[in-house]
Amino acid sequence: MLGVGILGAGFFGGVHARAVNTTPGLRLAAVCAEEAHLARSFAAEHGGRAYSDWRALLDDRAVDAVLIATPHHLHCEMAIAAASAGKHLFIEKPLARTAAECSAVIAAADTHGVKLTVGHILHLSRPGLVARQIIDSGEIGRPVLGSSVLLKLWMESNRRDWHLDPATGGGMLMTAGIHSLDLLIWLMDSPVAAVSAAAGALFHEQAADDSAMVLLRFADGRFGQVASVGYRDGAMTYGMDLICERGALRIDFDRGVSIGRGGQWTHVPGSIEPDWMLRAVEREWQALAGAITSGAPIPVTGAYARHVIACIEATLTSARDRCEVPVAP
Repeated sequence: MLGVGILGAGFFGGVHARAVNTTPGLRLAAVCAEEAHLARSFAAEHGGRAYSDWRALLDDRAVDAVLIATPHHLHCEMAIAAASAGKHLFIEKPLARTAAECSAVIAAADTHGVKLTVGHILHLSRPGLVARQIIDSGEIGRPVLGSSVLLKLWMESNRRDWHLDPATGGGMLMTAGIHSLDLLIWLMDSPVAAVSAAAGALFHEQAADDSAMVLLRFADGRFGQVASVGYRDGAMTYGMDLICERGALRIDFDRGVSIGRGGQWTHVPGSIEPDWMLRAVEREWQALAGAITSGAPIPVTGAYARHVIACIEATLTSARDRCEVPVAP
């Protein structure tokens, strides 16, 4: 039985706790929150020992793997320390604030021989899995271009000051729009060579972006676009249209997947499920447990997650300098 420690007792830490407690071979061993009463409350609900010092949690021998679901600017230090303590790593997206920080985390995991996965949840969501299967089957050919969109309310109840500052890894693109960027990169199945973007705070007074429009040029010449918008008021749009050689693929995280051919959309049965987010997190933990116990492949590697962050760095540079920017290898 593998013991899991959770660093970060917020909303999504709770989602992970529920997923851990339903995954065979795992148990919640510990949780840490800076405010001790929050850690105690979390532990009372989900189980495990409560800590207010994350370093003390890393000293707990009952903890074999650590989830890092803390503010983005803390990921790198915590992940390196956890790897040094011999703990396997599940890091909620983003892996870290910069590609350089990502490289440091990957190096620490490699040096200490621990498994590392990153919470790009759409890879193991039902719509994402169905879309990937359709593409891999060759039924509608290879993707040629795509348009991926996430439009959502930015000032949600869990929004914190660190979300609003680029120095602490804030911004709509790094926090939420990253999902749409990831989905496009993953399904196009090619590294991004360069980006051209406009980004800024259009709806809120903050230093970090709340809106971004990004054109991506892939290394093999294909291209796509991403819209990441944290509006003041509106209605949510979350999905992607992928135009392939012999048809189109529409992914909608409310309705599931549809195939477009002959001017008509046809819904793919079984491409959505109730509480899809929790189900996807359960699959993430099942995958990590399999990697730890039997050497199964990691669905989302550190190298892939680093590339996503390199794309975001290039996006913000492009928006600032108003030019196309190569994505750092």
